[in-house]
Amino acid sequence: MAIKTPFQLLMLLGVVFLASSVSVSSRRSDQDQDQENPFLFKSNRAHKLFENENGHIHLLQRFDKRSKIFENLQNYRLLEYNSKPHTIFLPQHNDADFILAILSGKAIITVLNPNDRNSFNVERGDTIKLPAGTIAYLANRDDKEDLRVLDLAIPVNRPGQIQSFTLAGSENQQSFLSGFSKNILEASFNADYEEIERVLIEEHQKESQHRRDLRDRKRQQSQEANVIVKISREQIEELSKNAKSSSKKSVSSESEPFNLGNHEPIYSNKFGKFFEITPEKNPQLQDLDILVNAVEIKEGSLLLPHYNSRATIIVTAVKGKGEFELVGHRNENQQEQREEDEEEEEEGQERSGQVQRYRARLSPGDVFVIPAGHPVAVSASSNLYLVGFGINAENNQRNFLAGEEDNVISQIHKPVKDLAFPGSAQQVDRLLKNQKQSYFANAQPQQREEESQRKRGHISSILGGF
Repeated sequence: MAIKTPFQLLMLLGVVFLASSVSVSSRRSDQDQDQENPFLFKSNRAHKLFENENGHIHLLQRFDKRSKIFENLQNYRLLEYNSKPHTIFLPQHNDADFILAILSGKAIITVLNPNDRNSFNVERGDTIKLPAGTIAYLANRDDKEDLRVLDLAIPVNRPGQIQSFTLAGSENQQSFLSGFSKNILEASFNADYEEIERVLIEEHQKESQHRRDLRDRKRQQSQEANVIVKISREQIEELSKNAKSSSKKSVSSESEPFNLGNHEPIYSNKFGKFFEITPEKNPQLQDLDILVNAVEIKEGSLLLPHYNSRATIIVTAVKGKGEFELVGHRNENQQEQREEDEEEEEEGQERSGQVQRYRARLSPGDVFVIPAGHPVAVSASSNLYLVGFGINAENNQRNFLAGEEDNVISQIHKPVKDLAFPGSAQQVDRLLKNQKQSYFANAQPQQREEESQRKRGHISSILGGF
Protein backbone atom coordinates (compact mmCIF):
# COMPACT_ATOMS: atom_id res chain seq x y z
CA MET A 1 0.00 0.00 0.00
CA ALA A 2 2.84 2.38 0.72
CA ILE A 3 3.96 2.10 -2.90
CA LYS A 4 0.50 2.33 -4.38
CA THR A 5 -0.70 5.47 -2.61
CA PRO A 6 1.50 8.03 -4.46
CA PHE A 7 0.19 6.76 -7.78
CA GLN A 8 -3.38 7.17 -6.60
CA LEU A 9 -2.61 10.77 -5.64
CA LEU A 10 -1.17 11.30 -9.09
CA MET A 11 -4.43 10.09 -10.59
CA LEU A 12 -6.39 12.48 -8.39
CA LEU A 13 -4.25 15.43 -9.49
CA GLY A 14 -3.99 14.93 -13.18
CA VAL A 15 -5.04 11.76 -14.89
CA VAL A 16 -8.41 10.48 -15.92
CA PHE A 17 -10.42 9.57 -12.88
CA LEU A 18 -10.46 9.12 -9.12
CA ALA A 19 -8.63 6.10 -7.72
CA SER A 20 -10.37 2.95 -6.68
CA SER A 21 -10.61 4.14 -3.08
CA VAL A 22 -13.29 6.58 -4.23
CA SER A 23 -16.75 5.13 -3.71
CA VAL A 24 -19.78 5.92 -5.81
CA SER A 25 -22.84 7.25 -4.05
CA SER A 26 -25.78 4.91 -4.52
CA ARG A 27 -28.41 6.67 -2.44
CA ARG A 28 -28.58 9.68 -4.75
CA SER A 29 -27.03 8.34 -7.96
CA ASP A 30 -30.10 8.75 -10.15
CA GLN A 31 -30.91 12.47 -10.12
CA ASP A 32 -33.80 12.92 -12.51
CA GLN A 33 -35.51 15.80 -10.77
CA ASP A 34 -34.89 19.20 -12.29
CA GLN A 35 -34.37 20.96 -8.98
CA GLU A 36 -31.68 18.49 -7.92
CA ASN A 37 -29.73 18.53 -11.18
CA PRO A 38 -27.78 21.81 -11.42
CA PHE A 39 -26.45 20.92 -14.87
CA LEU A 40 -29.90 20.83 -16.51
CA PHE A 41 -31.93 23.87 -17.59
CA LYS A 42 -35.34 22.77 -18.83
CA SER A 43 -36.92 24.86 -21.55
CA ASN A 44 -39.37 26.34 -19.03
CA ARG A 45 -36.46 28.05 -17.27
CA ALA A 46 -36.24 30.54 -20.13
CA HIS A 47 -37.66 34.01 -19.46
CA LYS A 48 -39.91 35.46 -22.15
CA LEU A 49 -38.32 38.78 -23.14
CA PHE A 50 -40.71 39.39 -26.00
CA GLU A 51 -43.53 37.66 -27.86
CA ASN A 52 -46.08 38.62 -30.47
CA GLU A 53 -47.84 36.89 -33.36
CA ASN A 54 -44.65 37.13 -35.45
CA GLY A 55 -42.23 35.47 -33.05
CA HIS A 56 -40.51 35.57 -29.69
CA ILE A 57 -37.22 36.07 -27.86
CA HIS A 58 -36.43 33.90 -24.81
CA LEU A 59 -33.57 34.43 -22.35
CA LEU A 60 -32.34 31.48 -20.29
CA GLN A 61 -31.93 31.75 -16.54
CA ARG A 62 -28.49 32.98 -15.46
CA PHE A 63 -26.11 30.06 -15.09
CA ASP A 64 -24.50 31.35 -11.89
CA LYS A 65 -27.93 31.61 -10.21
CA ARG A 66 -28.38 27.85 -10.64
CA SER A 67 -25.21 26.64 -8.95
CA LYS A 68 -21.97 27.99 -7.54
CA ILE A 69 -20.08 25.73 -9.91
CA PHE A 70 -21.11 28.12 -12.72
CA GLU A 71 -19.63 31.27 -11.17
CA ASN A 72 -17.27 31.56 -14.13
CA LEU A 73 -20.32 31.69 -16.44
CA GLN A 74 -21.84 34.77 -14.81
CA ASN A 75 -21.07 36.87 -17.89
CA TYR A 76 -22.56 34.47 -20.44
CA ARG A 77 -26.25 34.43 -21.40
CA LEU A 78 -28.13 32.16 -23.78
CA LEU A 79 -30.99 33.49 -25.92
CA GLU A 80 -33.27 31.85 -28.45
CA TYR A 81 -35.00 33.72 -31.29
CA ASN A 82 -37.99 32.38 -33.21
CA SER A 83 -39.78 34.16 -36.04
CA LYS A 84 -42.50 33.24 -38.53
CA PRO A 85 -41.97 33.17 -42.32
CA HIS A 86 -41.63 36.57 -43.97
CA THR A 87 -40.83 38.50 -40.79
CA ILE A 88 -37.86 40.59 -39.70
CA PHE A 89 -36.11 41.48 -36.45
CA LEU A 90 -35.76 45.24 -36.83
CA PRO A 91 -32.40 47.03 -36.45
CA GLN A 92 -30.85 47.24 -33.01
CA HIS A 93 -27.48 47.00 -31.29
CA ASN A 94 -26.47 45.56 -27.94
CA ASP A 95 -23.76 46.06 -25.35
CA ALA A 96 -22.71 42.44 -25.80
CA ASP A 97 -20.76 40.28 -28.22
CA PHE A 98 -23.07 37.76 -29.89
CA ILE A 99 -22.37 34.36 -31.44
CA LEU A 100 -25.43 33.41 -33.52
CA ALA A 101 -26.11 29.83 -34.61
CA ILE A 102 -28.97 29.09 -37.02
CA LEU A 103 -30.91 26.07 -35.77
CA SER A 104 -33.56 25.88 -38.50
CA GLY A 105 -34.99 27.93 -41.35
CA LYS A 106 -33.42 30.32 -43.83
CA ALA A 107 -32.64 33.96 -43.23
CA ILE A 108 -30.87 37.07 -44.44
CA ILE A 109 -28.71 38.80 -41.87
CA THR A 110 -27.47 42.31 -42.58
CA VAL A 111 -24.56 43.71 -40.60
CA LEU A 112 -23.90 47.46 -40.70
CA ASN A 113 -20.52 49.16 -40.55
CA PRO A 114 -19.88 52.91 -40.58
CA ASN A 115 -19.06 52.93 -44.30
CA ASP A 116 -20.80 49.86 -45.71
CA ARG A 117 -23.09 46.92 -45.03
CA ASN A 118 -22.85 43.20 -45.65
CA SER A 119 -25.78 40.84 -46.15
CA PHE A 120 -25.54 37.07 -45.87
CA ASN A 121 -27.88 34.21 -46.71
CA VAL A 122 -27.78 31.88 -43.70
CA GLU A 123 -29.40 28.55 -42.92
CA ARG A 124 -29.16 25.65 -40.48
CA GLY A 125 -25.60 25.16 -39.26
CA ASP A 126 -24.45 28.68 -40.10
CA THR A 127 -22.76 30.65 -37.33
CA ILE A 128 -21.65 34.28 -37.23
CA LYS A 129 -20.21 36.67 -34.67
CA LEU A 130 -21.79 40.08 -34.09
CA PRO A 131 -19.34 42.26 -32.14
CA ALA A 132 -20.77 44.43 -29.39
CA GLY A 133 -22.34 47.60 -30.74
CA THR A 134 -22.98 46.18 -34.22
CA ILE A 135 -26.30 47.24 -35.73
CA ALA A 136 -27.89 44.27 -37.49
CA TYR A 137 -31.25 42.99 -38.68
CA LEU A 138 -32.42 39.47 -39.46
CA ALA A 139 -35.17 38.51 -41.93
CA ASN A 140 -36.83 35.10 -42.27
CA ARG A 141 -36.79 34.55 -46.04
CA ASP A 142 -38.45 31.15 -45.95
CA ASP A 143 -42.02 30.77 -47.19
CA LYS A 144 -43.03 28.01 -44.76
CA GLU A 145 -40.51 27.27 -42.01
CA ASP A 146 -39.99 29.20 -38.78
CA LEU A 147 -36.56 30.66 -38.17
CA ARG A 148 -34.83 29.50 -34.97
CA VAL A 149 -31.61 31.11 -33.81
CA LEU A 150 -29.50 30.28 -30.77
CA ASP A 151 -27.43 33.15 -29.42
CA LEU A 152 -24.58 33.16 -26.91
CA ALA A 153 -24.21 36.69 -25.53
CA ILE A 154 -21.18 38.07 -23.66
CA PRO A 155 -22.01 41.51 -22.17
CA VAL A 156 -19.27 44.14 -22.15
CA ASN A 157 -20.66 46.47 -19.47
CA ARG A 158 -22.35 44.77 -16.52
CA PRO A 159 -21.69 41.04 -16.09
CA GLY A 160 -24.73 39.02 -17.13
CA GLN A 161 -26.79 42.11 -18.04
CA ILE A 162 -27.66 42.85 -21.68
CA GLN A 163 -28.91 46.24 -22.84
CA SER A 164 -30.53 46.59 -26.26
CA PHE A 165 -30.73 49.87 -28.15
CA THR A 166 -33.38 49.96 -30.86
CA LEU A 167 -33.87 52.34 -33.74
CA ALA A 168 -37.54 51.34 -33.94
CA GLY A 169 -39.21 52.49 -30.74
CA SER A 170 -41.69 50.46 -28.71
CA GLU A 171 -43.69 50.82 -25.56
CA ASN A 172 -41.06 49.37 -23.24
CA GLN A 173 -38.07 50.72 -25.14
CA GLN A 174 -38.20 53.88 -27.17
CA SER A 175 -35.94 54.57 -30.09
CA PHE A 176 -32.63 55.67 -28.63
CA LEU A 177 -32.77 58.70 -30.94
CA SER A 178 -35.65 60.08 -28.88
CA GLY A 179 -33.32 60.29 -25.89
CA PHE A 180 -31.40 63.19 -27.38
CA SER A 181 -32.46 66.78 -26.83
CA LYS A 182 -34.16 68.86 -29.51
CA ASN A 183 -31.07 71.03 -30.02
CA ILE A 184 -28.73 68.06 -30.42
CA LEU A 185 -31.03 66.39 -32.96
CA GLU A 186 -31.50 69.57 -34.99
CA ALA A 187 -27.75 70.21 -35.08
CA SER A 188 -26.93 66.58 -35.86
CA PHE A 189 -29.36 66.19 -38.78
CA ASN A 190 -29.31 69.85 -39.87
CA ALA A 191 -33.12 69.84 -39.97
CA ASP A 192 -36.10 71.11 -37.99
CA TYR A 193 -37.06 69.03 -34.99
CA GLU A 194 -40.58 68.59 -36.31
CA GLU A 195 -39.28 66.86 -39.44
CA ILE A 196 -36.89 64.68 -37.44
CA GLU A 197 -39.69 63.70 -35.10
CA ARG A 198 -42.10 62.95 -37.92
CA VAL A 199 -39.61 60.88 -39.93
CA LEU A 200 -37.64 59.02 -37.26
CA ILE A 201 -39.52 59.10 -33.98
CA GLU A 202 -43.13 60.28 -33.90
CA GLU A 203 -44.85 57.38 -35.69
CA HIS A 204 -43.57 54.77 -33.27
CA GLN A 205 -44.37 56.91 -30.25
CA LYS A 206 -47.95 57.33 -31.45
CA GLU A 207 -48.22 53.62 -32.04
CA SER A 208 -46.81 53.00 -28.60
CA GLN A 209 -49.37 55.34 -27.02
CA HIS A 210 -52.15 53.55 -28.86
CA ARG A 211 -50.97 50.24 -27.40
CA ARG A 212 -50.90 51.80 -23.94
CA ASP A 213 -54.55 52.72 -24.33
CA LEU A 214 -55.39 49.10 -25.17
CA ARG A 215 -53.11 47.47 -22.62
CA ASP A 216 -55.76 46.60 -20.05
CA ARG A 217 -57.86 44.84 -22.65
CA LYS A 218 -55.00 43.06 -24.40
CA ARG A 219 -52.63 42.01 -21.65
CA GLN A 220 -51.61 38.87 -23.51
CA GLN A 221 -50.55 40.81 -26.58
CA SER A 222 -46.97 41.98 -26.94
CA GLN A 223 -45.95 45.34 -25.57
CA GLU A 224 -43.11 45.45 -28.07
CA ALA A 225 -44.89 44.90 -31.37
CA ASN A 226 -42.13 46.70 -33.29
CA VAL A 227 -39.37 44.18 -32.51
CA ILE A 228 -40.53 41.53 -35.03
CA VAL A 229 -42.73 42.66 -37.93
CA LYS A 230 -44.04 41.30 -41.22
CA ILE A 231 -42.06 41.87 -44.38
CA SER A 232 -43.24 41.49 -47.97
CA ARG A 233 -41.75 39.16 -50.57
CA GLU A 234 -40.62 42.20 -52.55
CA GLN A 235 -38.80 43.59 -49.54
CA ILE A 236 -37.11 40.25 -48.97
CA GLU A 237 -35.96 40.21 -52.59
CA GLU A 238 -34.49 43.68 -52.08
CA LEU A 239 -32.60 42.49 -49.01
CA SER A 240 -31.35 39.45 -50.96
CA LYS A 241 -29.54 41.53 -53.56
CA ASN A 242 -25.79 40.95 -53.27
CA ALA A 243 -26.28 38.73 -50.21
CA LYS A 244 -23.44 36.25 -49.82
CA SER A 245 -23.63 32.66 -48.62
CA SER A 246 -21.68 31.18 -45.72
CA SER A 247 -17.99 30.61 -46.26
CA LYS A 248 -16.97 27.20 -47.61
CA LYS A 249 -13.28 27.97 -47.11
CA SER A 250 -11.20 25.73 -44.89
CA VAL A 251 -10.20 28.81 -42.90
CA SER A 252 -13.11 31.12 -42.07
CA SER A 253 -12.96 34.87 -42.55
CA GLU A 254 -13.23 37.53 -39.85
CA SER A 255 -16.76 38.58 -40.86
CA GLU A 256 -18.49 35.96 -43.02
CA PRO A 257 -20.73 33.32 -41.46
CA PHE A 258 -19.30 29.82 -41.37
CA ASN A 259 -21.18 26.53 -41.52
CA LEU A 260 -20.15 23.56 -39.39
CA GLY A 261 -21.47 21.20 -42.05
CA ASN A 262 -19.00 22.60 -44.59
CA HIS A 263 -16.18 21.03 -42.57
CA GLU A 264 -15.40 17.37 -42.10
CA PRO A 265 -16.68 15.99 -38.78
CA ILE A 266 -13.92 15.54 -36.23
CA TYR A 267 -15.55 12.26 -35.11
CA SER A 268 -17.83 10.15 -37.25
CA ASN A 269 -19.16 6.62 -37.69
CA LYS A 270 -22.50 4.97 -38.42
CA PHE A 271 -23.82 5.93 -34.97
CA GLY A 272 -23.20 9.67 -35.12
CA LYS A 273 -21.24 12.72 -36.23
CA PHE A 274 -19.46 15.43 -34.27
CA PHE A 275 -18.67 18.78 -35.94
CA GLU A 276 -16.63 21.48 -34.23
CA ILE A 277 -14.95 24.82 -34.95
CA THR A 278 -12.37 25.99 -32.41
CA PRO A 279 -10.74 29.40 -31.79
CA GLU A 280 -7.54 28.12 -33.38
CA LYS A 281 -9.41 27.64 -36.68
CA ASN A 282 -11.67 30.68 -36.73
CA PRO A 283 -10.70 34.35 -36.21
CA GLN A 284 -14.25 35.26 -35.15
CA LEU A 285 -13.97 32.94 -32.15
CA GLN A 286 -10.41 33.75 -31.11
CA ASP A 287 -10.86 36.92 -29.09
CA LEU A 288 -13.92 35.49 -27.28
CA ASP A 289 -12.19 32.14 -26.67
CA ILE A 290 -15.32 30.28 -27.81
CA LEU A 291 -15.81 27.03 -29.69
CA VAL A 292 -18.99 25.97 -31.51
CA ASN A 293 -20.01 22.38 -32.14
CA ALA A 294 -22.92 20.34 -33.45
CA VAL A 295 -23.53 16.68 -32.65
CA GLU A 296 -25.81 14.25 -34.45
CA ILE A 297 -26.53 11.04 -32.54
CA LYS A 298 -28.55 8.34 -34.28
CA GLU A 299 -31.51 6.74 -32.53
CA GLY A 300 -30.35 4.07 -30.11
CA SER A 301 -26.77 5.35 -30.14
CA LEU A 302 -24.39 6.76 -27.55
CA LEU A 303 -21.79 9.51 -27.50
CA LEU A 304 -19.16 7.69 -25.47
CA PRO A 305 -18.04 8.94 -22.04
CA HIS A 306 -15.52 11.78 -22.24
CA TYR A 307 -14.53 15.03 -20.57
CA ASN A 308 -13.11 18.38 -21.68
CA SER A 309 -9.84 19.55 -20.20
CA ARG A 310 -10.50 23.32 -20.18
CA ALA A 311 -13.78 24.18 -21.88
CA THR A 312 -17.19 24.36 -20.25
CA ILE A 313 -19.79 23.41 -22.88
CA ILE A 314 -23.30 24.89 -22.96
CA VAL A 315 -25.41 22.42 -24.97
CA THR A 316 -28.91 22.90 -26.40
CA ALA A 317 -31.09 20.01 -27.55
CA VAL A 318 -32.41 21.17 -30.92
CA LYS A 319 -34.22 18.10 -32.24
CA GLY A 320 -35.03 14.63 -30.97
CA LYS A 321 -34.95 13.12 -27.52
CA GLY A 322 -32.32 11.48 -25.41
CA GLU A 323 -30.62 11.43 -22.06
CA PHE A 324 -27.36 12.61 -20.58
CA GLU A 325 -25.38 11.32 -17.64
CA LEU A 326 -22.79 13.58 -16.05
CA VAL A 327 -20.47 12.60 -13.23
CA GLY A 328 -19.67 15.18 -10.58
CA HIS A 329 -19.04 15.31 -6.86
CA ARG A 330 -21.60 15.18 -4.10
CA ASN A 331 -23.36 18.44 -3.20
CA GLU A 332 -22.74 20.19 -6.53
CA ASN A 333 -26.49 20.58 -6.65
CA GLN A 334 -26.45 22.99 -3.72
CA GLN A 335 -26.69 26.60 -4.83
CA GLU A 336 -25.06 27.94 -1.72
CA GLN A 337 -22.38 26.41 0.46
CA ARG A 338 -21.72 27.36 4.04
CA GLU A 339 -18.91 29.83 4.55
CA GLU A 340 -17.01 27.39 6.72
CA ASP A 341 -17.13 24.78 3.93
CA GLU A 342 -15.64 27.30 1.51
CA GLU A 343 -12.91 28.15 3.99
CA GLU A 344 -12.09 24.47 4.36
CA GLU A 345 -11.81 24.11 0.60
CA GLU A 346 -9.53 27.13 0.33
CA GLU A 347 -7.32 25.77 3.08
CA GLY A 348 -6.98 22.52 1.19
CA GLN A 349 -8.73 20.37 3.79
CA GLU A 350 -10.10 17.02 2.76
CA ARG A 351 -13.39 16.83 0.89
CA SER A 352 -15.62 13.84 0.44
CA GLY A 353 -14.34 11.77 -2.47
CA GLN A 354 -17.76 10.45 -3.36
CA VAL A 355 -18.91 10.99 -6.91
CA GLN A 356 -22.49 11.34 -8.01
CA ARG A 357 -24.36 10.61 -11.19
CA TYR A 358 -26.48 13.48 -12.51
CA ARG A 359 -28.93 12.18 -15.06
CA ALA A 360 -31.76 13.76 -17.05
CA ARG A 361 -33.90 13.21 -20.09
CA LEU A 362 -33.56 15.68 -22.96
CA SER A 363 -36.29 17.22 -25.10
CA PRO A 364 -36.08 20.00 -27.72
CA GLY A 365 -35.29 23.32 -26.07
CA ASP A 366 -33.58 21.83 -23.02
CA VAL A 367 -30.10 23.08 -22.13
CA PHE A 368 -27.41 21.31 -20.13
CA VAL A 369 -23.96 22.47 -19.07
CA ILE A 370 -20.82 20.31 -18.99
CA PRO A 371 -18.19 21.90 -16.73
CA ALA A 372 -14.55 21.32 -17.56
CA GLY A 373 -13.23 18.06 -16.19
CA HIS A 374 -16.70 16.52 -15.65
CA PRO A 375 -17.17 13.22 -17.52
CA VAL A 376 -20.36 13.02 -19.59
CA ALA A 377 -22.15 10.63 -21.95
CA VAL A 378 -25.22 11.28 -24.12
CA SER A 379 -27.62 8.68 -25.54
CA ALA A 380 -30.38 9.17 -28.12
CA SER A 381 -33.84 7.63 -27.88
CA SER A 382 -34.63 9.24 -31.26
CA ASN A 383 -32.34 10.98 -33.74
CA LEU A 384 -30.82 13.68 -31.54
CA TYR A 385 -29.30 16.97 -32.74
CA LEU A 386 -27.31 19.08 -30.27
CA VAL A 387 -25.62 22.48 -30.62
CA GLY A 388 -23.00 23.61 -28.14
CA PHE A 389 -20.96 26.69 -27.24
CA GLY A 390 -17.67 26.08 -25.45
CA ILE A 391 -16.33 28.66 -22.98
CA ASN A 392 -12.57 28.91 -22.32
CA ALA A 393 -12.02 26.87 -25.46
CA GLU A 394 -8.46 27.57 -26.54
CA ASN A 395 -6.23 24.51 -26.21
CA ASN A 396 -9.14 22.41 -24.95
CA GLN A 397 -8.54 18.67 -25.14
CA ARG A 398 -11.42 16.18 -25.31
CA ASN A 399 -10.48 12.96 -23.55
CA PHE A 400 -12.53 9.84 -24.26
CA LEU A 401 -12.80 7.21 -21.54
CA ALA A 402 -14.01 4.38 -23.78
CA GLY A 403 -13.69 3.35 -27.41
CA GLU A 404 -10.98 1.99 -29.66
CA GLU A 405 -9.40 5.33 -30.64
CA ASP A 406 -8.36 8.36 -28.56
CA ASN A 407 -9.07 6.47 -25.36
CA VAL A 408 -6.98 8.19 -22.70
CA ILE A 409 -7.17 5.25 -20.27
CA SER A 410 -5.40 3.01 -22.77
CA GLN A 411 -2.41 5.38 -22.65
CA ILE A 412 -1.67 4.63 -18.99
CA HIS A 413 1.48 2.58 -18.48
CA LYS A 414 0.84 -1.04 -17.53
CA PRO A 415 2.66 -0.79 -14.17
CA VAL A 416 0.43 2.16 -13.24
CA LYS A 417 -2.68 0.23 -14.26
CA ASP A 418 -1.59 -2.53 -11.92
CA LEU A 419 -1.27 -0.02 -9.09
CA ALA A 420 -4.37 2.06 -9.81
CA PHE A 421 -7.03 -0.59 -10.46
CA PRO A 422 -8.21 -3.64 -8.52
CA GLY A 423 -7.85 -5.67 -11.70
CA SER A 424 -4.55 -6.39 -13.40
CA ALA A 425 -3.25 -4.36 -16.33
CA GLN A 426 -4.02 -7.31 -18.61
CA GLN A 427 -7.62 -7.41 -17.41
CA VAL A 428 -7.98 -3.65 -17.90
CA ASP A 429 -6.56 -3.81 -21.43
CA ARG A 430 -8.80 -6.75 -22.32
CA LEU A 431 -11.84 -4.84 -21.04
CA LEU A 432 -10.95 -1.71 -23.01
CA LYS A 433 -10.63 -3.73 -26.22
CA ASN A 434 -14.21 -5.01 -25.94
CA GLN A 435 -15.48 -1.76 -27.50
CA LYS A 436 -14.59 -1.80 -31.19
CA GLN A 437 -16.24 1.55 -31.97
CA SER A 438 -14.82 5.00 -31.32
CA TYR A 439 -16.61 8.20 -30.18
CA PHE A 440 -20.11 6.85 -30.92
CA ALA A 441 -21.46 3.36 -30.25
CA ASN A 442 -24.60 1.29 -29.82
CA ALA A 443 -26.33 2.45 -26.64
CA GLN A 444 -27.88 -0.98 -26.06
CA PRO A 445 -25.23 -3.63 -26.79
CA GLN A 446 -26.03 -7.32 -26.47
CA GLN A 447 -25.80 -8.74 -22.98
CA ARG A 448 -22.35 -10.08 -22.29
CA GLU A 449 -21.61 -13.31 -20.50
CA GLU A 450 -21.53 -13.29 -16.74
CA GLU A 451 -17.76 -13.61 -16.67
CA SER A 452 -17.34 -10.53 -18.85
CA GLN A 453 -19.70 -8.59 -16.60
CA ARG A 454 -17.60 -9.58 -13.57
CA LYS A 455 -14.42 -8.36 -15.26
CA ARG A 456 -16.04 -5.08 -16.21
CA GLY A 457 -16.86 -4.53 -12.55
CA HIS A 458 -13.16 -4.45 -11.67
CA ILE A 459 -12.89 -0.79 -12.67
CA SER A 460 -14.47 0.91 -9.64
CA SER A 461 -13.26 4.36 -10.58
CA ILE A 462 -15.18 7.43 -11.68
CA LEU A 463 -16.39 5.33 -14.61
CA GLY A 464 -18.76 3.71 -12.12
CA GLY A 465 -20.67 6.98 -12.03
CA PHE A 466 -22.13 6.28 -15.45
